[in-house]
Amino acid sequence: MKFVAFERAKQGTGASRRLRNTGKTPGIVYGGEGQPQLIELDHNALFHALKKEAFHSSILEMELAGKAAKVLLRDVQYHPYRQQVQHVDFQRVDANTRLHMKVPVHYKGAEESQAVKLEHCMVNPVINDLDISCLPADLPEFIEVDLSGLKKGMTLHLNDITLPKGVKAVTHGKPNPVLVSVVTSAAEESAETAAEGAAPAAAAPAADAKAAPAAKGGKEAAAKPAAKAPAAKAPAKK
Repeated sequence: MKFVAFERAKQGTGASRRLRNTGKTPGIVYGGEGQPQLIELDHNALFHALKKEAFHSSILEMELAGKAAKVLLRDVQYHPYRQQVQHVDFQRVDANTRLHMKVPVHYKGAEESQAVKLEHCMVNPVINDLDISCLPADLPEFIEVDLSGLKKGMTLHLNDITLPKGVKAVTHGKPNPVLVSVVTSAAEESAETAAEGAAPAAAAPAADAKAAPAAKGGKEAAAKPAAKAPAAKAPAKK
């Protein structure tokens, strides 16, 4: 993506405010072999460019004073409540220096997976962007992950996917973070709970039916009077 920047001579709060009032956005470009340089950009063009995902994760071509330079977007400051970009920072790119960038992760194929299509589960993305390290030539606009092989109960980790050539993940102390988890939907959990509860409920009448004859026999036995013991005979008189 290309954009045009202009040299900015004045700096300070007052100068930046006057610049914004004329429809411009103050900024700075730094890094590489050159010195930090103050720049200004057309606000409307910049505002619409910032809505594009590629503007945040791709190497950009900046035209400044008739010269083209490769830069990366590093920071954007927005107004607290207005749709206005207050300031923007760019970093010059050196072809031989590795970059540390955050790129978006695009998931595809979840609707065709067994987990969603047959087992009615939900696919829950845990990570939507990934910190990576690579040379400028290897910087991907995004990382695509295929989820068509997911099944119920599965968890997709970073080590389960193949990163683009020359790209290394920066995990910040987590060697193998979770990217996606498969969870059972609320309707599916309710159905399973109902099925589990139905089994004990069906077993209860059967147990009652077996216990009934035994209880009946016990009552009949209790209702019968106990047999009288034979009376002792009196001794005969002489």
